[in-house]
Formats: sequence, C-alpha cells, structure tokens
Amino acid sequence: MQSSQLIGRTLPGRTLTALARRFGAGEPVSCEPVTQGLLNRGYRLSTTRGRFFLKHHLDGDPAAPDRIEHQHRVTVRLGDLGVPVVPPVQDAAGRTVAVVEGRCYALHPWVNGRHRDGGELSPAQSRRLGALLGLVHIRLEEAVPVPEAECAGRHTSADPEATFALIDELLTRIRARSRRDSFDELAEHRLVERRALLRRHAHRRPPAGAEPVAGWVHGDFHPLNLLYRDREPWEPVAIVDWDRLAVQPRAEEAVRAAAIFFLRPGGTLDLAKIRAYARAYRATAGAGADEMAAAVHRVWWERLNDFWMLRWRYQLCDRRTDPQFPAAAALVVWWTGRYDEVRDAFCA
Repeated sequence: MQSSQLIGRTLPGRTLTALARRFGAGEPVSCEPVTQGLLNRGYRLSTTRGRFFLKHHLDGDPAAPDRIEHQHRVTVRLGDLGVPVVPPVQDAAGRTVAVVEGRCYALHPWVNGRHRDGGELSPAQSRRLGALLGLVHIRLEEAVPVPEAECAGRHTSADPEATFALIDELLTRIRARSRRDSFDELAEHRLVERRALLRRHAHRRPPAGAEPVAGWVHGDFHPLNLLYRDREPWEPVAIVDWDRLAVQPRAEEAVRAAAIFFLRPGGTLDLAKIRAYARAYRATAGAGADEMAAAVHRVWWERLNDFWMLRWRYQLCDRRTDPQFPAAAALVVWWTGRYDEVRDAFCA
C-alpha cells in the first residue's frame, strides 16, 4: 500500500499508517466509515493486530487536546467502577489523542453491538436503562470532583421574548423562499402554532434562582450512543461518545434521554416505559420526586422554546436534522397538553 492511497475511500493511507503505528496497533488493512456525527466522525479500522474504532474529533483543538484526554481519563475511571465504557488505546507515552495533519484522533477497541431505541425495549429493559443512567451519574460523582464554579449561577431558562423574535425571523426566511416544499409548510405551521402556545404559557417560565442538583453527566445520552449486545440477552455493552461530558443538572439529563429513547414516530411518549425507566433511575441515583418534577418542567420549557433543527435548516443551510423535526415538533404540543401525565410518569 502506498502512503498516498485511500483505504476504503475514507482517510489517506499515510494518516492511517501514522495513527496505527502511533498506538501500536500494527499496520492498517482496511478502513470503513461507520458514523458521521456532529462532533466527530467514526471509522472501523482493521489492522494486522485486530479491529478498532477510529474517532476523528471534529471539534478537537490540535494545539490543546487536553479536553478530550480529560474525557478519556474519566471513562477509564468509570470502567474501573463498573460502567460499560470503551476506554481509548494509549500510545507509548500514555497519551490517548494523536494530532495528525492538524486533526485530533483517538483509537478505541472495536465492540460488537447494535443500537436499540425505546420502542424495542421491554418494560424490564426500560428499567435497566434507567438504572444504567443512574449508575453513570453516581459513578461520575465518585470518579471526578465537581468544581464549585461549575455549579453556581449557570442554569438559566429560555427567554420567551427572544423566542418570539427567533420565530419571526424563521417565518420571514420560510415565507421568502421562492420554492416551498412540504417541510417548509410543516415548519411554518409549527412555528405559528408554537408562538400561540408560548403566549399561553409564557407565565410558566422556570423561576430564576432555583439551583437544580448539578453533577457530571454524559451530556448526550441517547440510542445512538448506547450499544447493546447483538445477541440475546439484550444487555448494554458500551456507552460511547463522551464528547459532551459536562457539569449539568443530573435529573434533566434523565428527562431528556427519556424524551429521545421513548419518543414515538407520531410525536408521543411511551409513558408506561418512562414510568419504569424513571423509577429505576430515581432509585439508583437517589433523585427525589421534587427534583424530577422540577427537571420535567425545565426540560418542557426548554423544548417549548427550542428551534435548533429549524435554525440548522434555515440559518445554516444544513438539513441533516430534517428527519427528526416532525416528531420532535409534535412532541412539544402533545407534552404541553398532557403536562400532568408526563410529570407523573417521571415522579410517581
């Protein structure tokens, strides 16, 4: 293989060779893209010494890879504490990030598994999912201290006046399009609908000054970041992509994750599975009903004011999130109409 060749039409052969040798992984044989996320790109790299997951950190700073290596150190500690993770491969100097041609890369052992959304989970598996996230939060608390500065004065809620201004801007962009498609029609309908909904509920903005219980969280806990065994019994084998590891309100991560895992295509939530999931999370993490109720309210308010998918499409001309929009937009309306039922599913 010449160093200028592309292996599997992905990364230059010289890059793969440099990375494989840097991490003592042998010589590259093949490389196939497996994911293309917002924060990284992933490849299945086969070498003379085995199979690996090669991760290109798109947001990594080549001059200061310390943030990524901090994430790696945390995952190593979590693995030692019994959390299913895939720690990175170290080079001879103990470093886990390699900078090649101005880009940040990390190498992980390959794990066989598959993703499963909430629709595929039984009530018992939903309970295990909630317990797993609770375990993550408890073990993170043990693995890494929370700086006091990270907990104070950071948790603000969306300002409805700013949301109204954003709605007006997005509507102007949509209505100025010379050729409108079905997505544009749906987006306009949802924006007008949301504006009316927000006007009716603007008085329910979470009060300032109430500090939720904060701690280290995964930051992006959803079906594509959880691998299950690819054969029975269907058990989680690895939590991946810790790029958004941060100090945040813990219970809010539990609510956000449930709203992704248990979202049905029509924009409703499977409340029976959420109830099983939330009870297990609360029991494992020690989260009380009041903490969960406050988290449900803050996440609901966040969703009521959130248009990030439409901002991507109409401000950034990026349509990657378009398929997620119909269900996500419908959920806000459904959740608002069944607010008490959703809250009780998390708290009862």
